Amino acid sequence: MQCPSCQNTDSRVLESRAADGGRSVRRRRECLNCDFRFTTYERVENVPITILKRNGSRETFSRSKLINGLTRACEKTCIGTNKIEVMVDELELRLQQTNVREVNSAEIGEMVLEQLKEMSEVAYVRFASVYRQFHGISDFVATLEAIKTSKGELATVR
Repeated sequence: MQCPSCQNTDSRVLESRAADGGRSVRRRRECLNCDFRFTTYERVENVPITILKRNGSRETFSRSKLINGLTRACEKTCIGTNKIEVMVDELELRLQQTNVREVNSAEIGEMVLEQLKEMSEVAYVRFASVYRQFHGISDFVATLEAIKTSKGELATVR
């Protein structure tokens, strides 16, 4: 680490502590050349994930856009803001852990639906109606039948 005062590269760490809720490390350093004290922060660098849209365009993954969509789908359900935040955190972590930097929007939508199906059928249908671009009542009925069938299979397995 280069000293901001004398540009020497030799320094020692005096103190380290977590910052930003554990997302970074704050270090107090002292230059071994001029005794100048300074603070540095270490953060994990996340490589941006590109989303391939249905229309062929590319867009950088937007956490806030996903949270907004989930918030609308989860209105007046048992799923609160904290659960939505955790769900998006987990999804973002899964995406960061893959070696792929371009992901189809369809894959992300299916990951979200997979989680919503376990949490709330209402939120699942709301999100699916936008994500899968429902065109009429028949699309809603087909989705509801699929949920009913999968719930019936789960009941016979238990």
